[in-house]
This record gives sequence, C-alpha cells and structure tokens, in this order.
Amino acid sequence: MRRGEPAAALGEIEHCLQRFPSEKTEWHWRCRVLKAEFLHQQGSEKEALALVQPELPAFLAGSDVAVRRRFLQGMASAFMQKLPEADKYLAEAEQLIKANHPELSGELALKRGTYYFFKGEMELAGTSYQKALHEARQQNDQFLETSALSGLGLVATQEGHYDESIDRNRAALELSRSIGARASLANTLGNMGWSYAELGDFESALTYYKEAEEASVKSGLVSAQISWLTSIAYAHQGLHDDGSAEAILKQALPLARAHDSKETLAQCLTQLSWIALRTGRNEVAAAYAQEVSDLEGQGLGPRLVIETKLLRGLIASRRRNYAEAEKSLQEVIREPRAIKFQKWTGHAELAKVYADEGLSAKGEEEFRRSLETIDSVRVSLRTEESRLSFLFNTIAFFNDYVEFLISHDRIKDALQVAELSRARTLAEGLGAVPKALSFPLPDIYPERIAQRSNAILLFYWLAPKNSYLWVIAPHKTSLLKLPPDSDIDPLIKSYRKEVLVMRDAQDSGSDDGEKLYAMLVEPAKKLIPPGSRVILLPESSLYGLNFETLIVPGPQPHFWIEDVTLTTGSSLTMLAASTSRPTPQEKTLFLVGDTKPPNPPFAPLPQAAEEMKQVKKYFSGGHTRVLEGGNATPLAFLKSNPEKYSYLHFVTHGTASLSRPLESAVILSQEGDSYKLYARDIVQHRLNANLVTISACNGAGTRSYSGEGLVGLSWAFLRAGAHNVIGALWEVSDASTPQLMDAFYRELFQGKDAATALRDAKLGLLHSADPDSVFKNPFYWAPFQIYAGS
Repeated sequence: MRRGEPAAALGEIEHCLQRFPSEKTEWHWRCRVLKAEFLHQQGSEKEALALVQPELPAFLAGSDVAVRRRFLQGMASAFMQKLPEADKYLAEAEQLIKANHPELSGELALKRGTYYFFKGEMELAGTSYQKALHEARQQNDQFLETSALSGLGLVATQEGHYDESIDRNRAALELSRSIGARASLANTLGNMGWSYAELGDFESALTYYKEAEEASVKSGLVSAQISWLTSIAYAHQGLHDDGSAEAILKQALPLARAHDSKETLAQCLTQLSWIALRTGRNEVAAAYAQEVSDLEGQGLGPRLVIETKLLRGLIASRRRNYAEAEKSLQEVIREPRAIKFQKWTGHAELAKVYADEGLSAKGEEEFRRSLETIDSVRVSLRTEESRLSFLFNTIAFFNDYVEFLISHDRIKDALQVAELSRARTLAEGLGAVPKALSFPLPDIYPERIAQRSNAILLFYWLAPKNSYLWVIAPHKTSLLKLPPDSDIDPLIKSYRKEVLVMRDAQDSGSDDGEKLYAMLVEPAKKLIPPGSRVILLPESSLYGLNFETLIVPGPQPHFWIEDVTLTTGSSLTMLAASTSRPTPQEKTLFLVGDTKPPNPPFAPLPQAAEEMKQVKKYFSGGHTRVLEGGNATPLAFLKSNPEKYSYLHFVTHGTASLSRPLESAVILSQEGDSYKLYARDIVQHRLNANLVTISACNGAGTRSYSGEGLVGLSWAFLRAGAHNVIGALWEVSDASTPQLMDAFYRELFQGKDAATALRDAKLGLLHSADPDSVFKNPFYWAPFQIYAGS
C-alpha cells in the first residue's frame, strides 16, 4: 500500500480476509481496515466508511487496529467535508494513542494536518505537518516523512509562499523516489504542478501535472487521475490553449460523473465554466456553475465553494446584474479561507462592476486593492525566476486598471500603472526601487527622463482589447491607440521568420515589415523627427522584434534603422537610474572566447580568434584581460574579478533556455563536467561594466515575460549591473560578426556612444559598396540589439 502497488496490496488483503473470515479475529480486522484504506485511496469514501462501520471486538478496543480505524474514519469524513465527524474520530484516535500507542503520534499529526487543511486553518495545518515531519525523522519513517513534506508544500502554496512550496515538494519528490513510494510520488508531483501554476509557470506546471497523472494511473488512483486531468486542462488554460483544455475536461467529465468524488466532479465543472465565461458563452458558464452550486452540500472543499461564488459574481456581472455580482464578489473578498488568487480576482472584478455602474472612486479603490494583494504575494517570493513567472501570470490585472484609467482620460496615471509592472525584478535586484511599490510612483517624471536621455521614448502596452503607445518627448507625453495584441503577435511571429531570408527592404517578404511599421510606428511618425534617438520600451512579443528592420513605405522603401538610432530599455525606472549614473571613464577590457567546449554539440568557431584580435586592438593602451582556449572556463571567468572591467566581450557559443531562462548560458571551455556560464550564476556577481557584448547566438534570450522582456544572458548581465548590453535575437554569423564588431569598436573609440556606434556599424554592412554582398541582408546585421541597463 505504502509503495503504491494497489493490485498487489488488494490481492494480499483479499487472501487474508479469506483466511480469517470471522469478525471476531484480529487479522480479519487488520485486513478489513487496510481494505478500507485502499478504498479511501481510490476516492471511494462511502464504501470505505461502510466497511469499518461495525464495532470492533472488545479485545481490540485499545489496539493499534482501533487507532487505524479511527484514522480511516477521520480522513474519509474529511475528504467528504464532514469536518465535525472527522474531528470527533481524530480526537478518539488521539485518546487511544496517548493511552497505548505513542508510536502513532506522527501519523496522527499528519492526519490532523490534512483535517486543518480541509478546514482552511493553514497555521494549524502547518504546525501539525511540522510535528509529523519531526516524528517521522525521530522514528526514521521515510514514508511518513515524504507525506509530511508534501503536506507542508500544500500549505505553503495555499498561503502564497510558492518558493517554499517548491522546496518542500522537491524534497518530498526526491525522498519518495528513493524509497519507491509511488502513491506519494503522484500526489507530490501534482502539488508541485500546482505551485508552478500559481506562479504562472504553466509550462513547468503542465510537465508535473502530466507526470502526476501517469503516476496515478500506475498506482491505480482513479480519483487522483481525474483530478490531475483537470489540472492538465488548467495548465493548458494558462497557456491560452482553451481548445485543448476543454477537450481534456470533456474527456474527464464522464469519468468524474461515474466516480464517487463530488470534489473531483466540481473541479471539472468549475474549469469548464471558466473556459465558457472567457470565450463569451455566458449561459453555458452559468449552467456549469449551477451544477457546482448543487454539489455544495455534498462534500466540496472551501476552495471550490469560494471559486463557485467567484464564478457567480462574474456571471452576474456579464449579465449586468450588478447587485448580485457585488454581493458574490464581496463574499469572496471577505472570506478568510480564500486563496490570494481568489482575493485579487474578486477585487479586480468588483472594480469593473463599480466602473460599469459609474462609481469611479469605488472602482479605483478596488483596483488598487487587487494590485496590493498581487504585490504582497510577489514580494514574498525569494527567487527571481519565481517573481518573473508570477508577474507574467498577473499582468492581465494591470491591464484592467490601465484600461480603466485611460477611459477616464488619466493618461499619465495609466502610464504609471503600466510602469508598475515593468522590470520590477531587474530594478529590485539592482537596488533601483524598493521591493514593495504602490501607485502613484514617487520620483518618476517621464518627460524629464526623455530630456536627460536626449531621446524620444516609445512605451508600448499590448493587450487583448486595445493596445497603447505612449510617446514621451522632453516636453510632452502623447497617447496613441494601437490594434489588439491578437493582430500584432501573429505578424511579429511571421516577420521574424521572413527577416532571416530577406535580401533588402524591397524584398517580397517585406509586407509584414510594412504592416508592423504601420501598426507600431506610423501613428507616432509626426512625433519622431528624422535622425532622432529613440528608446523603445517594448511589451511581451515586441521584445522579440528588431524595430530597425521594420519597413518604412514610400517611393523608396527602407529599413527604419536609416531614420533613427534605437536602444531597447526595460522601464522608465531603469532609464531614470541610468541617466543619473556616471559612465566609467577608464577603458579596460575583459575578452573571453575562442574556447574549447565539448564537440559535439558545440563546434569550434573558425573566426573567433580573428574577432578577438580585432576587438583587442582598440584597447592596446589600457588594461586588458584575455581568457581563451582551454583556460576560458566558467570558474576562471568568475575568479577573474570581472567587476573591475569597463568592457566585457564574449566570442563563443551561447544557449537560450525557453522553459528555464536563467539556465541560458555562455558556452566556455570544459573543466571537469562544467563548461556553461549560466545566467543564474552571472546575476550573482555584481558588475560595473559600461558595456557587455555577447557575440553569441540568442544572447538576448528566447523567453519573453510581460513586464520584464526577454530573459536570458542579456537580462542576466543587466541584472548584474552592466550599464549596457549587446545581445543577439537569433543565430549570429561567424562570417560577418568579426567585421561588424571591428566597425562597432572603431566607431565607439572615435567618441560615439554605444547605440550610435552599433547603428553605424550595421549601416556599414547594409550600405556595402559591393552590390552582391550578402551582408546587406538583415540576417547578418540585425540580430544584435543594444539594451540599456542602469
């Protein structure tokens, strides 16, 4: 049973019951209670309780069998949400343990933890699970230990402490795998998935949920299997794949109806209701929600009951029944057992109700409370990767507030709320902002930032209904309305492919480039004089687009790089910090490259030595540190005091991780098993470089987070403190890059700033005197972008 081998366990139990059919024997009751535990694991609570309903023989009244019978009755009752009965059974078990069986006190603490969890008393649940963990380690009971760790993970997720939850569940996973506890493994995998889903990392959540479902099938846990199927659907919803989610839920629904667990059925119906609501099928959503409401007296946990109230509030709001909507949403907000997601969703939806009723002041108060609740969770997260995912998951709530403010002609206030979501993790890590922020932001004056930067700032905001562009000049801020993200995103995806094979601005593949220019730049054209310096503050998919390659239409179509000098920024806050920070005057170089990584998968770069030679010649009069060949290892780089250098330049391979952006890496020479300088290691070592150049493929990263942008190597060096970083959006050419970098440093050391120097170097390739030069193609000159740091 403990190893998750139900078929074998049931065979042994039935064999035992055949040998001891009499209810007057000890072994009959031992196996009978064990069979009830088996039924409980299958989610068949009523059958389990019926099996142990007869009283034990008098001679077993004080035995461990009596304790386990009460454990089973308590847990089956708890899972059916019959909490007073569960409390009574566990109290009786406690009396028996105190009298005769202190060795079972750890298991009692575990059951108590589950009881308190179902009751919504997380502090008591955590205390009980902690006691179970202590007892398990005292008794060296690793099965109990893995269950206690998993329980602590559940409590941490419920309280919004997602980092702690992941740590607890990871420890439970390792232990359950080591002892072969398959049933515990399935539950812990699912709990890990829940933690990642709450963070907004739905790719990771989907992986864990699928593993949990597979493990449940292997262990014969039918109820758990259905539950994890609904969780898989939830992850698909988070990935904006409602079609897959609904298909899975409709596959799970008949299984849930046929099963005894009302909780599992309600989970399935609730998610179907959310999908129907989001896709505009309000009556379908209402029908599903009503079916869940009809189940409320049949054993639903508090989370699902609260979720149903939330759904009722949203459905009433869509029907313009504002009194009913307000009543339901207020109940959710005031409910102490509601999880954080339910709280901030309740506030945000209530804000929209008030806005629709014309109660603007009350609406804004609820929007602020929603964002305060979100921020209270975000600041509690310990790891940067968790904060990145979490903000990505909650960006829609910022969008509702932005839309509300714009509808009331509060243009600059809307910009401030949008700014609240930008580069928070980056800015906090560099000390540019405190961890907790509130609206309005202090000391952020966009026009002053534009003046100090000597640039026009283009601050983009993409959203499903309306997208916006704030054009910030030194003396004026203008707001322009753009198409929804559903019109923009597919064009970006298409154009990213086209630009890699285009020959020039008049190429047949330039249609999407012209369309994107018309959408993203043309509305602001009159506000951007030719020759301007432009700092882009992109959003979501825009981070993966090189605006320099957009096609300016006309008699002579040309790339936008011909008209302006572009830099990409993260946020107004970071730009403000940048304009107040002096540029290092000493020109010192740390040059890393021409490495010897494992081959395969990383072949030598034929032109690496030539590029290093070209770069090094511009620093002949200054202090230069070179790591090359077999000496260029990750450890050697970290031990070489990179913070002392004003310029860092890498000539090597790079990797970008989509699922784990901080696992992106610079590929260096192998030392032992290590040859990757990971982004997560880079952020741990503070830099003061004026410029870091990553002459490697995908140096900018491939995973874009709303609010933070592309997270990968460029982001990591910015987070470490670099003033500016040059990174690539796609694969770089070993043939053209040495020539481009030679021209860049030449322009740089003639006194030009980095953005101008990089633009001029690119224009040198684009305007090559050789009409047949392939280097005119955007593939060769356009991958590199300059990112402004602090």
